[in-house]
Amino acid sequence: MIEATEFLDIPTTTLADLLGRERVMDIGIRPLWEPVARIAGPAFTVRCPPGDNLMLHAAIYRAEPGSVIVVESGDLDYALAGGNVCAVARRRGIAGFVADGLIRDLAEVREMGFPVFARGVIPIPAAKSAVTPFGEQVRCGGVPVDAGDVVVADEEGVVAVPGARRQEILTAARAKLAKEATETLDDWERAHRSRIDEILSRGGFEGMR
Repeated sequence: MIEATEFLDIPTTTLADLLGRERVMDIGIRPLWEPVARIAGPAFTVRCPPGDNLMLHAAIYRAEPGSVIVVESGDLDYALAGGNVCAVARRRGIAGFVADGLIRDLAEVREMGFPVFARGVIPIPAAKSAVTPFGEQVRCGGVPVDAGDVVVADEEGVVAVPGARRQEILTAARAKLAKEATETLDDWERAHRSRIDEILSRGGFEGMR
């Protein structure tokens, strides 16, 4: 089986072209500091009900190094994590957080360079009482994510590659990037203009060329 880190050289734009809209998280899930390095790793899935962050705090001690912790929450009133949680996650080798929610202590997180993709920042922490299972399918940024899916996140967005398709998508992505690397801008422009003109013609457009 391929390692999820093999996706580190694959931009999310390439993956989005191959997988389509349904595997790309909505624009609210974004890097909370920039410039952020691309991360790629197997999803460790966590569900936190609104107002509670217990299971994310538990996950940092249970996720394998290299994992991307993916959190379903949707809470816009309380923070799921802060600087110390991110620091411990970083020290334990977690690749980053992708959270449908908020964090706090952004300055600390930015200074330590821990990648967090989330909806924003709020200074008040959530409670710690709700126990939920790890490893179940979660929904983050509108995308269903299963444990073991390959999550790739960069400044363009976040894509979840289904675990069962990781080899297929990696092979297709590398082939696409290799083809693009041999194409000059002139080549691209000729092909692009021809395609656009053909679409316009089929639509009955008769404007100046």
